[in-house]
Amino acid sequence: MSKLNTSPVIVALDVSSGGEALALVDKCRGKAGMFKVGNQLFMAEGPDIVRAIVERGERVFLDLKFHDIPNTVAHAAVESASLGVSMMTIHASGGPEMIRATRDRLDADCPDRRPLIVAVTVLTSLDEAGLRGVGVDRAPSDQVLRLARLSVDSGADGVVCSPEEIHLLRDEFGPDPTVVTPGVRMPGQSADDQKRIATPNQAVADGANWIVVGRYVNRADDPGKAVQEISDSLEPD
Repeated sequence: MSKLNTSPVIVALDVSSGGEALALVDKCRGKAGMFKVGNQLFMAEGPDIVRAIVERGERVFLDLKFHDIPNTVAHAAVESASLGVSMMTIHASGGPEMIRATRDRLDADCPDRRPLIVAVTVLTSLDEAGLRGVGVDRAPSDQVLRLARLSVDSGADGVVCSPEEIHLLRDEFGPDPTVVTPGVRMPGQSADDQKRIATPNQAVADGANWIVVGRYVNRADDPGKAVQEISDSLEPD
């Protein structure tokens, strides 16, 4: 069992097999603070891949973005906790009743092993035009702040937002809510399908607790070295 790393880097295991995922975990052990299991890997391998990573002594961020009626999400959250995950996502747009029901059920059923609940606000692939396309006539930053208030008031431990909104959340809430930030890119790296991005250094400097990185590590010849490069970039000059 490896010693848990305090790095703020979450490595997104955006692969389609357990073998690939565990190979990445083994190459990044001792360097990454957590490993993200999202829809792609979970649909391919199911709960067993989460158990396998936890059994290696690593922390798992389960990013399935639950969004359903309150009772359904609350039960799904309890099952997630039973796998040993450290943090999980729900959609803030599911509303206060869904968030509160999830928090209450986890507090009741898993008081000693409750994972952090972080609410997804606005996906980093959406810009203002994208929001208008789904009927939200406001800037992404305004929508993020609105959903963050709803989430924190309803019992979420924190939120997921793009790098552009981190400072707004810290100004509004101070240091307490956990802020998880995808959409980070190393200098010179392609933005791919992300719209609202920043470097890892900028995201952490602005107040992110966790930064999620995927392609830069997954596509690297040496994933462990890539994670170390990200961590090194966070050090003050």
